[in-house]
Amino acid sequence: MSCSLQSCSWRANLLLCLGLFLHCGEAKVHTEVQAGPLYRVVGTPLSISCNVSGFINPNAKQEFEFRVKKPANPTFEINIISTSDKDFGYAVYLDRVRTKEITLTHVSPTAVVFEIQRLQKNDEGEFDCSVKNSENVYLGTYSAQTVVKVIDNSLSVSSPASTSLSYDEGDALTLTCQASSNTVQHTHLSVAWYLRKDGEGDPRPIISLDRDFTLSPGPGFEGRYQAGLVRLDKIGDATYRLKMDKLEVSDQGQIYCQAQEWIQDPDRSWYAITQADAAETTLIVRAREVLPDTSSVAVRISAQPATLQEGQELSLSCNIDTEKLEERFFSVAWRKGGVELARIGPTGILSLGPEYSVRGKEGELRAARVGSKDYRLVLQPVRTEDHGEYVCRAWPQDRGQDGAFTQGAAQDSSSQLVSISAAESGLSLEMQNSVTVKERDKLVLTCKVHGVNGQLSVTWQHKATSAAIFTNVISLSQEGVMETAGEFSRRRVRATRPATDTFTLELDEVTPSDAGVYQCAVSEWKTNSKTNSRSQTATVTVEPVESYVKVNLISRNSIVTVGDDVALMCRVKGPHVPITLTWSLQRDATNLDNILTLNYDGAVSWSAGVEQSYQLKVENMPSEVRHHLLIHGASQREAGSYQCSASVFIEDAYKRLPASNQLAVKVNKPVSKLDLSSAPALTSNIDTDIEINCSVISKTTASSHYAVTWLLQQQAEKQIFIRSDRNALLTFGPQVELSHRQRISMKRTKGPSFELSIRQAQISDGGSYTCEVVEWLQDPHGDWYELSPVSRTTNVTVLEPENNLSIEKKELELNRSLSQDFTIPCHITSRSSNDSEFQVTWFWQKVAETKQLPIFIAYRDATLHDSSGMGDRLRFRHPMPNQFSLTVSKSGPEDSGLYFCEVEEWIPSLSHGWRRVAVEKSGNLTVYVNAEGDARAVTEPACNSGIYIAILVAFALCALVVIVVLLLKMCRSNGAKKTEKSLWTEQVALNSKPGAED
Repeated sequence: MSCSLQSCSWRANLLLCLGLFLHCGEAKVHTEVQAGPLYRVVGTPLSISCNVSGFINPNAKQEFEFRVKKPANPTFEINIISTSDKDFGYAVYLDRVRTKEITLTHVSPTAVVFEIQRLQKNDEGEFDCSVKNSENVYLGTYSAQTVVKVIDNSLSVSSPASTSLSYDEGDALTLTCQASSNTVQHTHLSVAWYLRKDGEGDPRPIISLDRDFTLSPGPGFEGRYQAGLVRLDKIGDATYRLKMDKLEVSDQGQIYCQAQEWIQDPDRSWYAITQADAAETTLIVRAREVLPDTSSVAVRISAQPATLQEGQELSLSCNIDTEKLEERFFSVAWRKGGVELARIGPTGILSLGPEYSVRGKEGELRAARVGSKDYRLVLQPVRTEDHGEYVCRAWPQDRGQDGAFTQGAAQDSSSQLVSISAAESGLSLEMQNSVTVKERDKLVLTCKVHGVNGQLSVTWQHKATSAAIFTNVISLSQEGVMETAGEFSRRRVRATRPATDTFTLELDEVTPSDAGVYQCAVSEWKTNSKTNSRSQTATVTVEPVESYVKVNLISRNSIVTVGDDVALMCRVKGPHVPITLTWSLQRDATNLDNILTLNYDGAVSWSAGVEQSYQLKVENMPSEVRHHLLIHGASQREAGSYQCSASVFIEDAYKRLPASNQLAVKVNKPVSKLDLSSAPALTSNIDTDIEINCSVISKTTASSHYAVTWLLQQQAEKQIFIRSDRNALLTFGPQVELSHRQRISMKRTKGPSFELSIRQAQISDGGSYTCEVVEWLQDPHGDWYELSPVSRTTNVTVLEPENNLSIEKKELELNRSLSQDFTIPCHITSRSSNDSEFQVTWFWQKVAETKQLPIFIAYRDATLHDSSGMGDRLRFRHPMPNQFSLTVSKSGPEDSGLYFCEVEEWIPSLSHGWRRVAVEKSGNLTVYVNAEGDARAVTEPACNSGIYIAILVAFALCALVVIVVLLLKMCRSNGAKKTEKSLWTEQVALNSKPGAED
């Protein structure tokens, strides 16, 4: 049986060790959610991923829950959705969960995706993803949080093109798109042009410019992009231009521009927060009739006339000759000094060189195919700059099965010199060389004409840089007809002739893209024929809005106390322009949060949960607009660096101005008026109760709450003894043992006063007790904040009770005859406590020896113990609480020696049980036992000899009588039956063992 028990015990210990080993090897549960803050646009989808790892069974399906804390009440959690409980959400979200607008979907057993299809403004907050524990132990983190900021959609996309455009095959198409955003956070835009063909569901991307400014052609447009026939250019801050040369019939459909706004999340990934499409433009491409293919060509050029004056007509003929000319196709171009004037393609489409496009639009340049082998170009009127050598160049074009042309080797004609001399004319122009105008102001240019002999027409032209070519802005014919060029048809532009010799150009609301060189081209006409032309240029500089519209943020009281009001003023200096102003607050080094946005049309958009804290006021002044932001009852929520940023809405696009300076608003806590009162020192005896009182004698507000911490310092370091938070929740310090916590309590009384109680004090309870009180106040939002702690220290000393034990210490001598009894007294004259109990031990020491031997012990629980082996010869008496005696009967010479008693005083203690508090010895009793039978009385050294003799005689007589009586008694009892012994301790010595406690 013993072996079996030992085997079971060994196996149990092995299993326990194995279990501990497996437990130590368990993975730690870790819950991870997508890092925030996540900035998302109202009305767009929200997606948050959440996963957990570290469970013992990694393949077990885990259940997840999502909650949110709103900025208006950051301490209150609102249930949204759970994977295990369809009714988990609160009423504010339950309907959206049931309609699948909010979903929580498992993508794996340990990962979910939380989605909101359409974000609302009040969805902003701190989202919490928590996983239910599916195991028996808790080890790790079971929830993770991320912050979602819901911002307004400020992306603006527009296209000024007509709703329908019609082109011939081979023509060039140019479309522009305005895309901009007023988001305060750092974002990037991507722009793409799409073609939606009839009968196709999804649009086809033509070309796109991504957020990193990388151009990418769409499928099917790669070859044309590489050939330079499809381009996307960014012009200025917000204009994106699509150019498609040599349109094909397959390009017919609806073309539109799409912009996306991207933001970089904290995990460094980019996320498209919103997108917008411009209005679609219907493009119609008419097919051209294609002639049969050709191969080689001979090219000749002729001029009629070759010498002429300025203003006359020049005709340049190009003749080509080859075999089977009717079955072949050509492209023919006229060139001068390496610059192409015009080109006629294989299908007969005319295209003009960039430098001659304006003259072509004004009718000064015409080109056409006039026969099967003849092509003609006409310039009228010619200018002196038209003087030079001209060349005609031809390319054979081979047509493939798909109808596309492949261009062959070029063949040039010989050069033809054309000489042009200046005509006699007094026409001259005068313009201001340079003009500076502010953005959004009106540009007015004046062109003075001198030496007029006929009717005049004027064409105003513009080019952005000196290397660019002039494009028409507006023209005024000799009949007074005004014609606006395509790019300026949507602008407010006018060409007037306020006087006979004066032409003016007026362009309202100029933008930086309007800067550059403007040309006033004046032509003189006679009988519907242009005779002379003169031009003059002026350089126009447009000062951008940011150079004269300044934003400045000031405040008179940026350092305040909790509950005070703060007034911030954002001054927008400059002319009155349509401004969109955004107030933002940066609470830390990374996050910039919007407070509100005041749009140029007067609409105000507030961020979630802040409208109750702020008030907006706008004040219009002659030279500036003052935007006031008032903070009512400032708290730590409103502390941080404020900034106002402005954007000008120009040409259907936002243009950001430099943001204002940052202004730090510091919200200080009020000065604490808390004062405490506590006794500096306290002394108590062991096993008594200690009460330390810490009273508040002055406080900051009547509604203050208090958190109290009692600290104990017994060595160099203070340690937490017990604490109570502002809600009176008690916790003990980690060093306070569980067995001692039942003796410790703390309570609050009126005043308030905080009382620390330690029951049944021990010596180890002594030390310096510090009462540290933290005062908590509520800010205007109801959030609690703490003031600086105030403390008072009480030094506590725990003493042992005073030792008042005293025993009679008389020195006595005693002579006894053989077989006589003698008594060893032990009288206690004073004690330390009324509850004291005593343990008495009698000792014996032989004469002339030093060794002291215990002979008898009377324990405090009335247990007696004979240590000498005398047995029946010892009698113990305890007639009174403070009197003890031990009698030795039938003494013999061997009993002679020195006797004394030793008393141990014991006091009860509830914490330690009985404690020995004192030990005292009595005086010595010297006993002589004579073998002759005589005896001597107890003498004191001070007695005189007469008294000693008298006592000795009396004692001898008494001893003689006793001996006689004893002899008679012994004689009578011989042969008689022995009687039973008495149980009284005076007659029978007790020989009991001590108790286990002693």
